[in-house]
Amino acid sequence: MFRAYLSVFLFFASSFLSLHSFAQSWDLGGFVGGAAYMGDLNPVNPLKVNNLSFGGQVKRCFNPYWALKLAVTSGKIEAYDADSNDPFARQRNLSFYSSLTEVSLQTEFNFFNYVPSVSKKLYTPFLFAGLGLVGFNPKTKLNGDTYELRNYGTEGQNPSVPYRNYAVTLPFGAGVKFNVKGNWSLIAEAGYRTAFSDYLDDVSKTYPDPAKSSEITMELADRSENKIGFPYSQRGDGRSRDSYMFVGLSLTYSIFKNGCPVVAY
Repeated sequence: MFRAYLSVFLFFASSFLSLHSFAQSWDLGGFVGGAAYMGDLNPVNPLKVNNLSFGGQVKRCFNPYWALKLAVTSGKIEAYDADSNDPFARQRNLSFYSSLTEVSLQTEFNFFNYVPSVSKKLYTPFLFAGLGLVGFNPKTKLNGDTYELRNYGTEGQNPSVPYRNYAVTLPFGAGVKFNVKGNWSLIAEAGYRTAFSDYLDDVSKTYPDPAKSSEITMELADRSENKIGFPYSQRGDGRSRDSYMFVGLSLTYSIFKNGCPVVAY
């Protein structure tokens, strides 16, 4: 799936770069909104936005319909079993929070002929998809202290060789662009991300073996009151990837080639 997705993305990206087109511009802007997470500690609610996200972007618009965007976005995700409606999750009682920083390259497709300050259309819905890299570092608090979970091997990993704190990510989503004034556009968007890691939340597979783990590792791995974490019993939800979402608003300014865009209506 990933290879097919990458091939399609690179094909479209390379074709855009060779377009001989009109109304080309560079768009610069910032983003502010919310971040959501879906994974082992939140398996059913992909729209549970609970933290701020923000970022910046540089976009090359090849014509009124197609663009290629480089974006950097940061946010925070978190989840707490104690807040779950699932009795098993409440008994498991795990929790985490993590900052995220994503760098991505995305293609955008506008449904309408849209060029700020020039085209008759003052708005357009759009779709986007791309490829990125996300950095993360799940943490939790125990007895008032903060622990970086990847350093403790909470599922039997070797603590001296922790899992990677970065992963390839596939962003895709939709939004609406509005030409608010002159070269300025206000963009509302929601973007879902599939991360090629199941450790955004430090939870993936099974509980560790106490005979092979330190006392603090076992305390972090099994936070349940009745200590339900039998060695090699299920700890995560069985799915192989975590995901997250950024939703919010961008404000961008278009700088046209030669300062004089030409648009066909």
